[in-house]
Amino acid sequence: MVKIGVLGLQGAVREHVRSIEACDAEAVVIKKTEQLAHIDGLIIPGGESTTMRRLMDKYGFIEPLKQFARDGKPMFGTCAGLIILAKKIVGYDEAHLGLMDITVERNSFGRQRESFEASLSIKGVADDFIGVFIRAPHIVSVGSDVDVLATYEDRIVAARQGQFLGCSFHPELTDDHRMTQYFINMVKETKE
Repeated sequence: MVKIGVLGLQGAVREHVRSIEACDAEAVVIKKTEQLAHIDGLIIPGGESTTMRRLMDKYGFIEPLKQFARDGKPMFGTCAGLIILAKKIVGYDEAHLGLMDITVERNSFGRQRESFEASLSIKGVADDFIGVFIRAPHIVSVGSDVDVLATYEDRIVAARQGQFLGCSFHPELTDDHRMTQYFINMVKETKE
């Protein structure tokens, strides 16, 4: 059984754990850097990217997460997690982990009260996936080896680059676990 970690510093941690377990994989809440050695893939959940970054700095996660990526282990960033993975953030001089060759714009669909759900066609996942957008970012541009998986109103909302997967929405806030399953399949392929 593959072990999927969920970075447990801030954000929708429990919901991701529930989704991973619904896909018959083992979920581990990651609160210490040493735990990274014992998992096969990592989800960086939605939440508040600035707060998450502060906590990542406080608990010394930046370099261990970059090493996790260098070791070829898959990572999936949802909403704020997408911002954490991105190489560039519109209006900011510096990226967080800078692992995925994408540029993202924060809160590009509006504030909390402008939250909405939309039916998405996600390549390799589903033609009818309900995406929950809460203060969601979007991907402004992608590098040449990034595969765009979904768009909404001409904005890129899901993409994959090798071992990295990112989306603007919250797949863990629905009972549709196909996006989580897609990531678990990526982890299984990497392990084999």
